[in-house]
Amino acid sequence: MKTNVSQRLLALDVLRGITIAGMIMVNNPGSWSSIYTPLEHAPWIGLTPTDLVFPFFMFIMGISTYMSLRKYNFELSPSAVWKIVKRTVVIFAIGLGISWFSLSFRTYYSLSGENLSFGTRLLESVVNFQHIRILGVMQRLALAYGATSLIAILVKHKHIPALVLSTLFAYFLLLKWGNGFEQSEQNIISIVDQAILGVNHMYKDAGLAIDPEGLLSTIPSICHVLIGFWCGELLMTAKDNGERIQRLFLVGTILTFSGLLLSYGCPISKKIWSPTFVLTTCGLASSLLAVLIWVIDVKGHKTWCRFFESFGVNPLFIYVASDIISILMGDIIFNHSGSLTTVKEYAYTVILQPALGDLPGSLAFALLFVGLNWIIGYVLYKKKIFIKI
Repeated sequence: MKTNVSQRLLALDVLRGITIAGMIMVNNPGSWSSIYTPLEHAPWIGLTPTDLVFPFFMFIMGISTYMSLRKYNFELSPSAVWKIVKRTVVIFAIGLGISWFSLSFRTYYSLSGENLSFGTRLLESVVNFQHIRILGVMQRLALAYGATSLIAILVKHKHIPALVLSTLFAYFLLLKWGNGFEQSEQNIISIVDQAILGVNHMYKDAGLAIDPEGLLSTIPSICHVLIGFWCGELLMTAKDNGERIQRLFLVGTILTFSGLLLSYGCPISKKIWSPTFVLTTCGLASSLLAVLIWVIDVKGHKTWCRFFESFGVNPLFIYVASDIISILMGDIIFNHSGSLTTVKEYAYTVILQPALGDLPGSLAFALLFVGLNWIIGYVLYKKKIFIKI
């Protein structure tokens, strides 16, 4: 689908591109045992730069949702509901498909020691649905988008801030009473996921059945997108860029300091998507967007941002493509000098690590991988092809 680039908000595309490039980089180090600390997620409680990229993208998705639903005048209609349901299902199905694709490769190679024919081994790999992870990044995006969009056409927008605050407070009480802040399988989040999804369909965090994109923690992530939606309204109803910047900075300051102050009683944690994580990251995203509008749209400094714009105009497509490429590079095995290896292992252990060392080599691989995906994005950008998912 083609769109005129000039009709898009450039600062928003750039911030979206920064988050996508960041997500790809932190998800693809040369070695998971060699990562610079800022490029790691907080183990449980805390906040690192890496913890910002996913919530920043969800905040931006909220703004984009506001822009998308304006053409329906935020009214309930068959066409609006159909678009919301269709997009939610498609994004969720893509996420589930990526999980299946990765699991199929892992299962195929895990059966290498079994005395099975190629056909039997392949069949058992592709039908290993009993171990597929049901939720994930794309699935969370789908559920949060769908819920936010339906709320946007069913609830008066002036009530959205109250809805967000009451939902976050209720979630805090649930965490407080349900051992939610403890990194334990007795955590209410883990208990619910185990009961509904089953352990075999969950991500294992630090060896524990605690899924960072689980069911209960999807509730505050919906609030995340709703805050972005509300900021989208503030952004698009402002008379000029000066007013947009003032509004975003005001919201960003209030949310950031609220999250940091409340963290003394409600710790910041991405793994459980705590209420203070929502407030702090939304606040930082709002402030960063204000800075980008000032730099790009007010001051006109645009040359530096072309790299990120290529990611930002096709964000979900490039993210999905990066996942598929990562799976292929990390799971397809070939013989090198008498030993089995993968493209990723070969690039890191044979080329980058000997030349640069453990940590620099691992980072170099991540940056080169970002560059590979940028080429895909840049070709689409130059051809003015914008793929909607």
